[in-house]
Amino acid sequence: MTKVVEISPTTRLEGHSKLTLKVDDQGIVERGDWLSITPVRGIEKLAIGKTMEQVPKIASRVCGICPIAHTLASTEAMEASIGCEIPTDAKLLRTILHAANRLHSIALHNILILPDFYIPGTEKKFNLFANEQPARSVMARIVRIREIGQTIGAIAGGEAIHPSNPRIGGMYHNVSPRAKQKMADLAKEGLVLAHEQMEFMLDVIRNMQNREFVEVAGKQIPLPKKLGYHNQGVMATSPMYGSSSLDENPTWDFSRWKETRPWDWYMGEVTIDLEDPSYPLGGTTKVGTKANPQMEACTGVPTYDGQPVEVGPRARLAAFKNFDEKGTFAQHIARQMEYPDCCYTILKCLDNLDTSGKVLADHIPLGDGSMGWAANEAPRGTNIHLARVKDGKVLWYEMLVPTTWNFPTCSRALTGAPWQIAEMVVRAYDPCVSCATHMIVVNEEEKIVAQKLMQW
Repeated sequence: MTKVVEISPTTRLEGHSKLTLKVDDQGIVERGDWLSITPVRGIEKLAIGKTMEQVPKIASRVCGICPIAHTLASTEAMEASIGCEIPTDAKLLRTILHAANRLHSIALHNILILPDFYIPGTEKKFNLFANEQPARSVMARIVRIREIGQTIGAIAGGEAIHPSNPRIGGMYHNVSPRAKQKMADLAKEGLVLAHEQMEFMLDVIRNMQNREFVEVAGKQIPLPKKLGYHNQGVMATSPMYGSSSLDENPTWDFSRWKETRPWDWYMGEVTIDLEDPSYPLGGTTKVGTKANPQMEACTGVPTYDGQPVEVGPRARLAAFKNFDEKGTFAQHIARQMEYPDCCYTILKCLDNLDTSGKVLADHIPLGDGSMGWAANEAPRGTNIHLARVKDGKVLWYEMLVPTTWNFPTCSRALTGAPWQIAEMVVRAYDPCVSCATHMIVVNEEEKIVAQKLMQW
């Protein structure tokens, strides 16, 4: 007999989301809906009528975790719309900034997922705040990797959080030879630490893969060998940076994208009839509570060729490096394998960077309203911004961010998992829910979206 259990909110991710799960008598998920319940940012509406210089700064404020990816995608969407090519040295600085952001973000995600994992050779889970080994040395390494990534980002981008150096047509300024050397020194130190952290994490993840059970709230929960598997495709535009409609051979196709509204995708109203007060951080939703995912979800449902797709590190490695592992642990493994790539990319770009080279286009058109798009491979996956610019003003703007793509794919990947470890499946996608939120809530108390009032 099917029952409904709900985990709300989910934890150790950015933003607010919840899981509404239909489970069988053994507690195995038959259908899972993972949805954003984060209040809307309204970035696309705020962009209308603003100048093309203003909108990337506005878009970067959609969240504090991914501002670099959004600044670059937004800037390049404007450039794609107006048909502006940027100098080579500007592109190199943007790529350095992008890789530094990914380096820091992978390390941050390690902090969020390690409490789910066991110290190899023990029955003890990680507590990164414990004053003992290996927690102390691992945390020290993670903190230094993040510091290196943020410092390189601050040098190349102006600031580590909301970068001020990128602008329409290139960058405001190049870096000095001394700043270039400092970034190289940091990247070389980061490369050593990245290899160490990657090897450490791969040992931890492989150890977990070999376990039969995992403990949740004092109970032993079976750990399926195919945890997080799904039959959907993958989507990626580049191993590291991305693509745009200015490219001679773009690696993303606007015509293959469609968007479905949440009320046509998620399950309708259900009543919670399974409850576990012992579930971590306050228990699950109480029995008798009504849930209505199709009216609570604060995102649309993007599809590519009519189907949800997975984006992120596993998708990148599958698309460009023949990586063929699947599921939750494969996502973790792929993410660790990107650690060294970030440092190698920074060093390669620095080798080619001319600090005397120009970083601003000679001519910056104002646009005729043509549609342009830019996709970059943010830490969490393909991040696409689309724009129409005319006379320097934005007529239309859209953001298709990584977690928006992954919401429906992950929902399908929940099938077959014990409900108690559904959050482990979610965390493997490294969700950034705030960036993904794009619906308007009209009833804050009941979290009802504006089903009939939104103009698309």
